[in-house]
Amino acid sequence: MPHTCAVPLRWADMDLLGHVNNVTYLDYLAQARTAFLADLRAGDGRVTGHRIDFVAPLVFGRRPALVDTSVSDVDGAVLTLTHVVRDDAPSGSVTHLRAESTLELHSAPDHDLRARLEDLRDEPLAWREVRGERRPGRHRLALPVRGSDVGADGLVRDDAVVELFQESRILYFMDLHERGQDWGRVVVARTDVGLLAPVRPRAAAYDVHAWVAHVGEKSFTVRSELRDPLVADGAAGAVLATALVVLVGFDLDTQRPVALTAQQRERLEAELA
Repeated sequence: MPHTCAVPLRWADMDLLGHVNNVTYLDYLAQARTAFLADLRAGDGRVTGHRIDFVAPLVFGRRPALVDTSVSDVDGAVLTLTHVVRDDAPSGSVTHLRAESTLELHSAPDHDLRARLEDLRDEPLAWREVRGERRPGRHRLALPVRGSDVGADGLVRDDAVVELFQESRILYFMDLHERGQDWGRVVVARTDVGLLAPVRPRAAAYDVHAWVAHVGEKSFTVRSELRDPLVADGAAGAVLATALVVLVGFDLDTQRPVALTAQQRERLEAELA
């Protein structure tokens, strides 16, 4: 049986479409992960990656979001957790998000902790491969770290890194079309994030390089890298984090995915050239 954490919704969690913002879900996962590790007396660890599948929009309401956490793998000090964010509505339970998070514990679990982790083991989620080749970045944005991005360990939090990717992606989209063009709405359907090295707070900005990596009928993929401009390209530590984000066309009236507009496809495909 999974570990369940109730997370109250806040109005500030919502985006312009009235849905919980995709980055905010990382905060929900962090709260659930902290409660999970505390209840198991497992200590703490550094998050090294996320895979997130956004299943259905979550809108503001009085009921808390419920985050179910289970264990999918334990390999030395590396722990892989599966999260499901759901809403127990009167009409039935609705799943809004599925995620897999990997973290490195400060020390490998002892016999007793491994036994407690095994009690919460479940089958790992199945993940579809996402298309999107690595190419030279078409968009570059310098982003400084804010004090509010830093966690208790003195490092930039994983959700703050995802927010840096989001900031870069939004400004990239703003550069891709002009006011008045038929540029339909898009929502995030999938996010894969790799945290390759700790991101440390400092005065100098970090760079986010982004590019369109694949264009389909209803979706397209953006890949990004968080880089340290003070380190030479290709050197160890130059790329601190990576992101692969799948976005789909979205109809606000039906709340359903739709095909990309002709102008969207034309402009996005030009980025592949």
